Amino acid sequence: MALAKKQAMGRGLSALLKDPENDIKSVTDKNADKVVGNIIELEIDSIEINPFQPRTNFNEESLQELATSIRELGVIQPITVRKMDFNKYQLISGERRLRASKLLGLKTVPAYIRLADDNESLTMALVENIQRHDLDPIEIALSYQRLMDEIQLTQEQVSDRVGKKRSTVANYMRLLKLDPIIQTGIRDGFISMGHGRAIINVDNHDVQTDIYQKIVSENLSVRETEALVKAYHEGTPEKPSTNTKTTATSFEIGTEEKKTFNDYFGTKVDVKVAGNGKGKITIPFHSEEDFNRIIKLIKG
Repeated sequence: MALAKKQAMGRGLSALLKDPENDIKSVTDKNADKVVGNIIELEIDSIEINPFQPRTNFNEESLQELATSIRELGVIQPITVRKMDFNKYQLISGERRLRASKLLGLKTVPAYIRLADDNESLTMALVENIQRHDLDPIEIALSYQRLMDEIQLTQEQVSDRVGKKRSTVANYMRLLKLDPIIQTGIRDGFISMGHGRAIINVDNHDVQTDIYQKIVSENLSVRETEALVKAYHEGTPEKPSTNTKTTATSFEIGTEEKKTFNDYFGTKVDVKVAGNGKGKITIPFHSEEDFNRIIKLIKG
C-alpha cells in the first residue's frame, strides 16, 4: 500500500513538472520542496545519460537479467537525476537501471531529482557508483583519479568522500601505472588486483607484460607472482618449473551444456571460461523466494 501510494504521488508530481509555470530552477522556487529530493515518475525520453558516468562496461547478459527483474518487480531503487532545462534531466546515478528499463520499452522510471552543478554531479556520480555498484578495480581507480583531477581533491579528501582508507585509495590508483594490456586483463578477470599490485613494482612495461603472460599461461598465484617480481629485481635467472602439475588450457562451453544449466536452475546461468582454463558460474536470482528455490535445488 505504501509503495502504491508513493508511486501515485510520483505520477502527480510528474504532471506538476510538465507545467511551464512550475519550471523549478533553484531550491527557493515555488513548489521546489515538492520536487527536489522526492521520487517522481519521469519520462525516460526526458533523461540524458550522464557524461561523467565512471562505469564503462555494461554486460549485456547482466542487463537482460536486470530487465527481467524489473519486469517482475519494477524499479525498486529509483535512479538519481539533476534538473537541466524545462522537463530535461541528466542522469547522476543508476545507468544500469535506466538501460534495463529502456530494454523493456518502459516509458517512465522512478527518479530522485537533485539540483546540482557539474562538479556536484560528477562527485555524486563517482562516489555513488563506487559505493553501490560492483565496479572492477580499474574502474574504481579511474573514478578516484577523476575525483582528484576534475574536482581537485587530494587523496586524503577522496578517502573521506568514499569512506575508504587513504592506503586503499592509493593501492587502487597505482594500478593505473600498469600497461594497458594488464589493466584490461584485470577488468576481464584473467588476473586479480593482487597480481596487479605485484606487477606494478616493475617499471618496465615490456617486462610487465611478459610477467602478465606468464601468470595467465602458467596459472600463477599472487605469491608466485611476487616471487617472480622479486627474482627480476634481484637479477636471478628464472628457473624452470619443477612441479609436475600440468598447465590448464582453455575450453569452450557448448550450447547444450549452457542449456543444461539454464534448465536445471530455471534461470539464465552465466558460464565464463578464461584462457587458463579457470572459469566462473553465475546464477542470478530475483528475490529471496527465488534464492531459496535455488538453494533447495543445490542441496537436492
